[in-house]
Amino acid sequence: MVDAAGAAAAERIPFLRRLSTKLLVLTILFVMTAEVLIFPPTIASFRMQWFEQRLSTAAAVSLVLLRADPGPLEDAAQEDVLRSVGAIAIAVREEGESQLLLASEMPTTVDEHVDLDTLGPVAAISRAFDTLLFGGNRVLRVYGHVGESEKQFELIIRDKDLRRAMLVYARNIVLLSLLISVFTAGLVFFTILQMMVHPIRRMRNSMRDFADQPDNPGRIIQPRERDDELGSAERGLSAMQSQLQRQLGEQKHLADLGLAVSKINHDMRNILASAQLMSDRLRGVDDPAVQAFAPKLVRTLDRAVSYSEDVLAYGRAQEAAPTRRLVRLHQLVEDVSELLGIEPDGQLDFINAVDPAFEVDADADQLFRILNNLCRNAVQAMAADASAAVVSRLTVSAERIGTVSRIIVADTGPGLPEKARQNLFAAFRGSARSGGTGLGLAIAQELARAHGGAIELVESLSGRTVFAISIPDQPVRLHDVRAALRNSG
Repeated sequence: MVDAAGAAAAERIPFLRRLSTKLLVLTILFVMTAEVLIFPPTIASFRMQWFEQRLSTAAAVSLVLLRADPGPLEDAAQEDVLRSVGAIAIAVREEGESQLLLASEMPTTVDEHVDLDTLGPVAAISRAFDTLLFGGNRVLRVYGHVGESEKQFELIIRDKDLRRAMLVYARNIVLLSLLISVFTAGLVFFTILQMMVHPIRRMRNSMRDFADQPDNPGRIIQPRERDDELGSAERGLSAMQSQLQRQLGEQKHLADLGLAVSKINHDMRNILASAQLMSDRLRGVDDPAVQAFAPKLVRTLDRAVSYSEDVLAYGRAQEAAPTRRLVRLHQLVEDVSELLGIEPDGQLDFINAVDPAFEVDADADQLFRILNNLCRNAVQAMAADASAAVVSRLTVSAERIGTVSRIIVADTGPGLPEKARQNLFAAFRGSARSGGTGLGLAIAQELARAHGGAIELVESLSGRTVFAISIPDQPVRLHDVRAALRNSG
């Protein structure tokens, strides 16, 4: 096995390829994307507020000048006022007449007219980016109402200071967005690290450790009390590991069983071979009872030798493919009855309700094993619950449904317990009696499936248990049919 520490070092993921690192980078990108989408209306709003502040200052100055004694201000005073506002000229419009209050060197042309009363959001964003990218040397005429005043105030202003302020504001927005992105990504990173990444790493490590030592119960993950998807995943992983460990234990049990059987198989085969030789000598005895009994004994020993030769393959390979022929089911059921040793006048009644003319397209030996396993289980179940007043009856019947032969095995036993029904065809778990291995039904189901059929438990109640064996006929090969038709023609 691979050393656990070496495997952990080999699987250590580089920092840049970790899920948490990718999440951190994606969070930063997503937050920055959101900030980028917010930036256009934000910078447009900043530009509008910058205009409104200066227009409000100009309005206050204009109202003072209009209410003061008439007379122009000195040039130095005008320059100080215009410099404080950041304007080239200040005017006021009332009742359709415009009055220039303050002015310095008037420009010959105005590059852009900004009406703060009617400027829409789309135009505001477009003009803000125009100023930010291409401004700095333009002359703007800004006008609009301030507060509830009916007067409209105007400014002639250069956009140099505006662009400089917008660049500073944009820089601050970028830095603040980056800071928020990193801070948010850090919070998300550490939160997801604790809530998701660490539990995922824990499950990954558990799977690696379990693969290293699947027979160690301590390698099964212990799920934590979580109600989310990861908690469900941990519980599912724990259940899967427990089930796999049980199955591995059963497979090991099966392998040990095969090893033990292989040790005695050789001697058992020799003993059965000797029994065959002795049974062959019985054919020379003139006693009619011996002559009637000897062929049955020979057939039974032949089957025992065949099973002994095949037992090594169990657990290591699948059953051989069935060699299918038309089989008289009534006679096969009689052979099963004789092998079970059921006496005609005994306490157990065996009823062969199969029509003597009923034929099944199947492998005779494999179908015999299927019936033998089912009938033996039924006999053992009824024998364990035997009573002089209780009817013990085993009935085998058959019917044909289309191209499927359906064989019914019914008994009047105590029924199967719940645990046996849940693990009916599972080796070592489907036994209905104490000390049983549960191999009989597992073998029978495997042989039935090899025929393309199946075994099902029809019902199991106290006093009645019914199994049904479905064996479909071999499918007709069109190639063979066409060839036969050509040959016959």
